[in-house]
Amino acid sequence: MKVLVVGLGSMGKRRMRLMREFFPFCDCAGVDSRPDRRSEAEERFSAAAYDSLPAALEQFRPEAAFVCTSPLSHSGIIRQLLEAGVAVFTEINLLPEGYRENLQLAREKGLLLFLSSTPIYRAELRWVEQHLSEQQGPVWYRYHVGQYLPDWHPWENYKDFFVGDSRTGGVREIMAIELPWMQRAFSPVESFSAAGARLTGLAIGYQDALALTLRHQNGTVGSVVFDVVSRRAVKELEVFGEGTYVHWDGSPAGLTHYDPAAGETRSIRLYDRVDQDPRYASNIVENMYVDEMQAFFDRLAGREARVHTFEEDLRVIELMDAIEREAKGE
Repeated sequence: MKVLVVGLGSMGKRRMRLMREFFPFCDCAGVDSRPDRRSEAEERFSAAAYDSLPAALEQFRPEAAFVCTSPLSHSGIIRQLLEAGVAVFTEINLLPEGYRENLQLAREKGLLLFLSSTPIYRAELRWVEQHLSEQQGPVWYRYHVGQYLPDWHPWENYKDFFVGDSRTGGVREIMAIELPWMQRAFSPVESFSAAGARLTGLAIGYQDALALTLRHQNGTVGSVVFDVVSRRAVKELEVFGEGTYVHWDGSPAGLTHYDPAAGETRSIRLYDRVDQDPRYASNIVENMYVDEMQAFFDRLAGREARVHTFEEDLRVIELMDAIEREAKGE
């Protein structure tokens, strides 16, 4: 299968590397306007690299594409790919531009339009979702996700990629990443309260910390902090109720469950092999990206797969917009 990776930055290189390692049936090529990125793709992945999308479509003729550019550019690129008859996997969008138009175009063309939501494939979070589905009584939870923004991509200035833009800022990206799995595990958010603040001197035009209370439809209540302030990368989840206590420190070996009936805490081991990229925080594992890509290829082949739809994501974006307005006191 001929697969085009549009955008050869951090995520584009990750997708191409994982395709080379785990999906050998893919013949990969890339697109990027930067000569250094094209050279790296050619040298590191032995992949053809083009300086424009029209050139890649004409010369490479892909069957599928991964859109890994800045979210602000996604809508137009997705439209070009669909018009060319190419199935699309897109990284998270953060904004709703073009959703309905591109969904309609995909339906007219009979093409798959697949939206990334990587945490719904993470083994620990799938275990939490399944475990909670088996609980009889209500639970509450506490969740903190944070990392100092300049540490996200230490090899480049945070102002040089999309998290420096207030429309697609780092805290908004964390919300877009986390809310889909949270609403699967705890049920949809019914109401919320939000407070935001600026705790750093970073050159960004948005609040760098959010504190939320989320009330879910099934009665679950969560206390949540999302930030780009924490100098130690943190992802910590605590779920508690009369019948269970779950704690996760964000690491592959850090999920534990206290069983009140047995009176013991046990570690939940979910990986035979853990794949990690040393350039990123230790709580980021590559396995979930592989599983997500497998879901995309499964859907292309007409098989069932776990997905986060564009329709679901529109509701997430509306929720994020409402949270940001309240946090700013609007």
